[in-house]
Amino acid sequence: QVQLVESGGGLVQAGGSLRLSCAASGSIFSINAMGWYRQAPGKQRELVAAITSGGSTNYADSVKGRFTISRDNAKNTVYLQMNSLKPEDTAVYYCNADLRTGWGTPLDYWGKGTLVTVSS
Repeated sequence: QVQLVESGGGLVQAGGSLRLSCAASGSIFSINAMGWYRQAPGKQRELVAAITSGGSTNYADSVKGRFTISRDNAKNTVYLQMNSLKPEDTAVYYCNADLRTGWGTPLDYWGKGTLVTVSS
């Protein structure tokens, strides 16, 4: 079984910073891409940032220049450093990993989410 556990969410004032972490554990053979998604009330889940096993990254336009994704492959952990936070960044943030538990096809796994609230 595989678990993705997020941490680091909370309440912050506009202009502040938070750092999210997500650790993957269990019967993991290899991890391809890892990423962060978010879902605000009444909106669809959207990609925030993603990073490949080789370190290539991509970001949503709305967070470019403010958020930085990174990962520690030895720890199966992905991070999201969020700076200059805005009220519109308020959402539940979900960790995602595309990984193999054996020699088969990679599958998507999701964490349960961590709430980020940015007050104005």
